[in-house]
Amino acid sequence: MNVQESLCRAREERLSPGAYALLAERASLEQLQQTADRIRRQLHPDNIVTYIVDRNINYSNICSAVCTFCAFYRPPGSSEGYVLSHQQIFEKVEETLELGGSGILMQGGLHPDLPLEWYERLLSELKRRYRIHLHCFSPPEIHAFTRIFDMDTREVLLRLKAAGLDSIPGGGAEILVDEVRKKNTNKCNTAEWLEVMEVAHGLGLPSTATMMFGMGETLEHRIEHLERIYELQRRTGGFVAFIPWTLQPDNTKISRKVPDRESSEEYLRWLALARMALPNVPNIQVSWLTQGVEVGRQGLHHGANDMGSIMIEENVITPAGAHHRATEEILREAILAEGFQPVKRKADYVRLEETVETL
Repeated sequence: MNVQESLCRAREERLSPGAYALLAERASLEQLQQTADRIRRQLHPDNIVTYIVDRNINYSNICSAVCTFCAFYRPPGSSEGYVLSHQQIFEKVEETLELGGSGILMQGGLHPDLPLEWYERLLSELKRRYRIHLHCFSPPEIHAFTRIFDMDTREVLLRLKAAGLDSIPGGGAEILVDEVRKKNTNKCNTAEWLEVMEVAHGLGLPSTATMMFGMGETLEHRIEHLERIYELQRRTGGFVAFIPWTLQPDNTKISRKVPDRESSEEYLRWLALARMALPNVPNIQVSWLTQGVEVGRQGLHHGANDMGSIMIEENVITPAGAHHRATEEILREAILAEGFQPVKRKADYVRLEETVETL
């Protein structure tokens, strides 16, 4: 099957991994864009592009894992390590709400000493005080909890859900191929990341999924990552969105091996390929934080239907070189300028408004 035949089939059905690899290697960006945009219109004929107002509250930077691509973490015992108090977190939430926040994203390092009760008290108090959507703890954190507290994944998630957890962010996936992971991280492996998500979905906790690429992985590794997300989604239906972004290597160990960022064209190619390869994941989010708002706008024509968050606060990707900033007004204007209707949402992609705006 040649490129043109694969593109035509991709509009109507899911292809084999080999066919997506062929398109990744040989199709032009324009061909990928047109196909992905058509699939996006089939899935989202209402012409709405969503976004969220939230912040990434990093409750601690103390982490027992070592990742070559991370400029955020500090090892246990470091003088630069911190743990936010519950009161400090409450103040950050209140500031977010004052700015029109529709959710809280909360993640941290893999802290080896905080008790489970610390997290439970925090979630329950956040829910009691603010009744806000809590999108917290990526799979590596959940997996670390199972080891620290000697509990299985289901037990941990049941306790966090009872305390107020609403959904799970898809961070820590990077590339879901152990050949790549072993070179770059000692946190959870591919099977462990997927197991956390499968259990979460079974308990009614929706999640996002991510892919960070540009780490020196192969084209086939990226396709394998997409395949694993597709297969889990086929079983559970629990992923509400997929978010690909590019490695930001500044101030990281991996910068010695991969000093250069992927181009915006390469980013848009894989954004389009993600839309094509994941027809069962309803939403694709652009990463303006790593690419800039202008490339984010282009992404809305390469298969994406979500602009992501204004990121009132972001402490993980920013130290590695992502310095783009946006306000709610900037995101709404960008969406309008590309011919779409902006609608604010929560982290689980439940829409909060249906207002129509025009320039």
